[in-house]
Amino acid sequence: MSTTPTPEITNVVLVHGAFADGSGWRRVYDALTARGYRVMIVQNPLTSLEDDVAATTRVLDLMDGPTILVGHSWGGTVITEAGVHPRVAGLVYVSALAPDAGETTGQQYEGFAPTPEFIIDTVEDGYGFLNLEKFKAGFAADATDEDAAFLRDSQVPINMSVFATPVKNAAWHDKPTWAVIATEDKSFDPAMLRYMAERMGAQTTRVSGSHDVYITQSDTVAGVIVDAARSALAQESLSSSTA
Repeated sequence: MSTTPTPEITNVVLVHGAFADGSGWRRVYDALTARGYRVMIVQNPLTSLEDDVAATTRVLDLMDGPTILVGHSWGGTVITEAGVHPRVAGLVYVSALAPDAGETTGQQYEGFAPTPEFIIDTVEDGYGFLNLEKFKAGFAADATDEDAAFLRDSQVPINMSVFATPVKNAAWHDKPTWAVIATEDKSFDPAMLRYMAERMGAQTTRVSGSHDVYITQSDTVAGVIVDAARSALAQESLSSSTA
């Protein structure tokens, strides 16, 4: 008996993390759109978890069908909450945080090694910038000096209170999930990234790279997103049929 093949997802939404903006996704965007994907990039205000989730939800509302939702770094917390959107068919975490429901982002660091090269300088109004002198070492060690300097000087500060805000929902419990782990990440202890990926049951890809892996290893990241787009609906259907 023949079966109808599960259609491939053609929509992707990319969510950036702290100290960055959506322009860092340009290489992933180019790789995906060249393959025919419809890609949109969220510009997080980084003012609160609620605001970033709202910004992501607005973009998801514009998509015309099932969508792969991708987050880098703090963007992982955002997609964990926003991923309950009915158009989200799969989640991809790129060196990203993945709290469970009721947990804060800050709790994810507990019990893991410190990252002395990743230094956040908090200014008077409670927003944080990455230390200018340590930026390349902590965030973009494998980038060119020119690219790291641009990232450093165009960074977007984040309201530090977001790290103490618990998420209400953890979409990875119900959506197929993938994770890309940068083995040379100096912003997060890679053991923390492995723990979160294992807890989610994510299909995991390890790649040699620093925290800016979405820029320096964009082809690998795009490849994982393509894998998710090709198989998320089938996995979601299988999960539903066995529930």
